Amino acid sequence: MRISPDDLVFWQYGFVKIDLTIVTTWGVLILLTAISLISFFSFKKIKGSKGQVMVELLIDVINEQIKEIGLEEPERYLGFIGTLFLFIVTSNILIIIPWYEPPTGSVSTTIALAVCVFFAVPVFGIAKQGILRYLKSYIEPTFIMLPFNIISELTRTIALAIRLFGNIMSGTLIVTILVGLTPLIFPVVMTILGLLTGMVQAYIFTVLATVYIAAASRIK
Repeated sequence: MRISPDDLVFWQYGFVKIDLTIVTTWGVLILLTAISLISFFSFKKIKGSKGQVMVELLIDVINEQIKEIGLEEPERYLGFIGTLFLFIVTSNILIIIPWYEPPTGSVSTTIALAVCVFFAVPVFGIAKQGILRYLKSYIEPTFIMLPFNIISELTRTIALAIRLFGNIMSGTLIVTILVGLTPLIFPVVMTILGLLTGMVQAYIFTVLATVYIAAASRIK
């Protein structure tokens, strides 16, 4: 029984390898890219279609959520926050496909996502406050806080990665065990719960990322 999709390796040469995590990650990226291109060209031809209304509604909901967290001009952050949410939620809800294992069940994927957030925080913070004002926030209210603020940045990044990995991995593992031990109906119920959990985890990860960016972007 695999704990992580990293364990299934299709090809390896030295330290370079292609495993299930890489395959499913690229699969999700290709799927999202294809949907985006199809939607773009379809919406250009047919104005006001149901698909366009749904996409605009999703954008409005994400923008509103970003604004509620405390970021003015939510459109500035929509590209990063929206992409982050769509990738995680798509990766998680595809568990309805037989034998699919979400890339978010791999710690390497969740660390990569957390690292993206780690670098996005100062980028947005500096863009909003300026580099001097942003760096000064690390020594407020006193310079003694500098090491604690740095440690806080690192530990919350690790916590962000481990939280997502742990929840997705454990959910996938439970469903796999139940499929082998129980009749069909119970694993189906657990899969539905897994879909709900996957969506909730995508929401939590994205909200936390937005909170970190808001804290760095807020001018004091």
